[in-house]
Amino acid sequence: MDFKKIISSTPNYNFHSHTQFCDGHADMAVMAAAAVKCGMEHYGFSPHSPVPIPSPCNMSAEDVDNYLQEVARLKTLPELASCRFYAAMEVDYLGTEWGPAHPYFKSLPLDYTIGSVHFIPTLEGDLIDIDGKFENFRQRMKHHFRNDIEYVVGTFYAQSHAMIETGGFDILGHFDKVGQNASYFYPGIEDSEFYKGEVQSLISLITEKSLTIELNTKARKEHGRFFPGERYLPQLKQAGITILVNSDAHHPERICASRDEAFKLVDAEYAHA
Repeated sequence: MDFKKIISSTPNYNFHSHTQFCDGHADMAVMAAAAVKCGMEHYGFSPHSPVPIPSPCNMSAEDVDNYLQEVARLKTLPELASCRFYAAMEVDYLGTEWGPAHPYFKSLPLDYTIGSVHFIPTLEGDLIDIDGKFENFRQRMKHHFRNDIEYVVGTFYAQSHAMIETGGFDILGHFDKVGQNASYFYPGIEDSEFYKGEVQSLISLITEKSLTIELNTKARKEHGRFFPGERYLPQLKQAGITILVNSDAHHPERICASRDEAFKLVDAEYAHA
């Protein structure tokens, strides 16, 4: 995938979306029709990948063939011909044994992969989802992490470092996502030297590896934030990092959510360079 070429030709793209195959709230056909209706020219389906642990948000390995077949079917429909559709996955990094670089994902006919961290290990080694609704996060902080927010944040960024070093993905997904729940749990943490140090260390690695990242718009309307946060964009832009504006849509009506505002932040010249 030549993302730079695509974003230099059009702003009408979205490479991060979810459907019935994971935790999305609409069928792929409905999402595809909505993408065409809002003028998309490039649209990627990226279900949460299969994982070897129980998870209600991830697609099952048994559904992968059906998913790939549905992408292929949608590509043949004349009413959707104005948009190019891609088969992708948002692959969860769980550790050295499972992530975007795993041979399983390399064996699939995917157009690209998004590498993301949603789960982190406890001190006992159990993998716990720290994404999603804050109430769930708050309960997991108590039951799995002894309310140690520095452990959770530090481990999230350590997992992110490890995933980047291991590689195997094309887009780095919402790289400071933990900041949302962490800030609700401990207001002001993102302004602490501890948190800023974690982010800056990750940005240095992103820059060193010249990664392609996303500016994820999913949480803008409800939570007033992008991923990565606006405060980090000038540094990322100055480093020449390729930034894709993705909506991470789970509903058809949110495919274009806050994208116009995001493009203003990235700025047209940079986004389409």
